[in-house]
Amino acid sequence: MTLASLAALVLLLVRPGMLVMGTPLLGAVQAPLLMRIGLTILLAIVLAPFVSLPAELSAGGITIVVLREIAIGLALALAIRVLITAGEFAGHFAGYQIGLSLGSLIDPQSGVRNNVLAVVYAHLVTIVCLVTNTHHTLLRALADSYRALPVGFGGLNATLATSVAESLGLVFILGVRIAAPVIVVLLLVELALGLVARVAPSLNVMIAGSPIRVVLGLLVFALSVQALPGLISRFIPLTFQAAAGAAQAFR
Repeated sequence: MTLASLAALVLLLVRPGMLVMGTPLLGAVQAPLLMRIGLTILLAIVLAPFVSLPAELSAGGITIVVLREIAIGLALALAIRVLITAGEFAGHFAGYQIGLSLGSLIDPQSGVRNNVLAVVYAHLVTIVCLVTNTHHTLLRALADSYRALPVGFGGLNATLATSVAESLGLVFILGVRIAAPVIVVLLLVELALGLVARVAPSLNVMIAGSPIRVVLGLLVFALSVQALPGLISRFIPLTFQAAAGAAQAFR
């Protein structure tokens, strides 16, 4: 294999590889290494006839192009990461109110310590994305990105900061909307417990209110899960739009 052929193979693998590594729908860190490598190679082979590569690149030029491909791939993966991070944020928000923040575990998706509801919400969002064929939309976005952003040199414009800020805003908005039913109900519970404490000062509200928060919080969580697919579906186009804006910054 010549140096030019090897460079072309590397350039074809970078963008799909970043998408596979950064998206739980396609593998991310929890999938076996051989599976991620095989999926990356398969995507590169399928896309190869539609991708135009630079004719000649120096060693320094290849490095710059690879860095640009990494950035574009991670920007596309941001569309799914925003949804899953919003689910984790909602789980942290609701779990803290219920009182589940003390019992936490390591989330295999993010590798950080999350409470139980954060893990459950993140997996529910992943399932909703798979059921609604969001992974198909992601693969189409990958193919379209080679037409809008061909492999080669590019610049960096100021729209990147705006797109990242928009993505962070979507995380907060979606996370709050997912956790809103639990938060509202538990706020009413806190007000009721406060009134009980005023009426019966001898009652230990901190101890008596803990099981009430857990039972009502988990009940409302179970009832609100059925509204999650519709809510996620409304935000999927917005997250892809923000991800496309982040990728366009490397035009």
